[in-house]
Amino acid sequence: MIPGVVAHLWQSTWFLGAAWLLTLVLRRNGAQVRFAVWFAGSVKFLIPFSLLVGLGSLAPRHEAEPAARGEWLAAAERMGQPLVAFPAAAIQVAGATPRAHYMGAAVLILWACGFATVAICWLGRWRRMHTLRHSAKLANLGELAVPVMFAPGLVEPGVFGIFRPVLLLPEGIEERLDAGQLKAILAHELCHVRRRDNLTAAIHMVTHAIFWFHPLVWWLGTRLVDERERACDEEVLRLGRQPRVYAEGILNVCRLYMASPLATVSGVTGSNLKKRIEAIMRNRSQLPINLIRKSALAVAGSTALIAPVAFGILNAPFVHARASSPQAQAKPALASPDPALRFEVASIKP
Repeated sequence: MIPGVVAHLWQSTWFLGAAWLLTLVLRRNGAQVRFAVWFAGSVKFLIPFSLLVGLGSLAPRHEAEPAARGEWLAAAERMGQPLVAFPAAAIQVAGATPRAHYMGAAVLILWACGFATVAICWLGRWRRMHTLRHSAKLANLGELAVPVMFAPGLVEPGVFGIFRPVLLLPEGIEERLDAGQLKAILAHELCHVRRRDNLTAAIHMVTHAIFWFHPLVWWLGTRLVDERERACDEEVLRLGRQPRVYAEGILNVCRLYMASPLATVSGVTGSNLKKRIEAIMRNRSQLPINLIRKSALAVAGSTALIAPVAFGILNAPFVHARASSPQAQAKPALASPDPALRFEVASIKP
């Protein structure tokens, strides 16, 4: 089990490194594209390549093995070997000693403690927000895509809920922000709703809880929050909001209210505040993705999915066909005798 986990970890790490290089190429494009790349890196931790290889091995097998195998086919199989899970026999041999069993049990217990700690921490924060949601009162701010409610306390505006989201606003926010700032903040939160950011955050929370020991998973969570907030900022500015009014609204929220403790509550004060304000005030138009970059993204995504399946097909066992006569096909095959059975008496009659 441990060798397979190690193989999955280094494969996911290399995949995340490739995603980082891809985001460098897309640094002048919209934040939504980079967010999608980082989110693919998070999902990769949940989907091992060995699973895709196993799906490929279920493809229809050949009736007879080809007489000669090309050099390119042999090279492709050698490249695919690291993607295949370790054989069960090798794993049993590696863990045959009592010391290996104790080490494996200790590693499993340590992982379970870390998983429980992260899960309990997130559950406690969720209960706090759930209690705040039940104490909120319905607000009347016009026709919006989601219900808007005023909640007591000094928690920043945020969207709570995954499948039935609710926009929570602190009580008295309409008196502390002017009309332009409040409309810009509402536009930012509604952008989170349209993008389903709470759902993607929940998926990464699962990745975070399972692979809490991997430092790149923590770093990946920061990158996801940065890009999702920048994507919403770009959308708000595209809707025609004034950069100065929008930036002042964010600063006032940061000055008056506390950030949400839960990652699945999409707020307005996330990410690096200084960089966000500078980007908002510059208000540079993002370059659209041209055909070459779209093709590169399509090829990269297709390769990540198709290549492991192809390796599984190449490594699938062949079924050899045997020539047989019509008489042999008409008669049912006799079961091979058990070598342990012996006849005491045998007679032959015409």
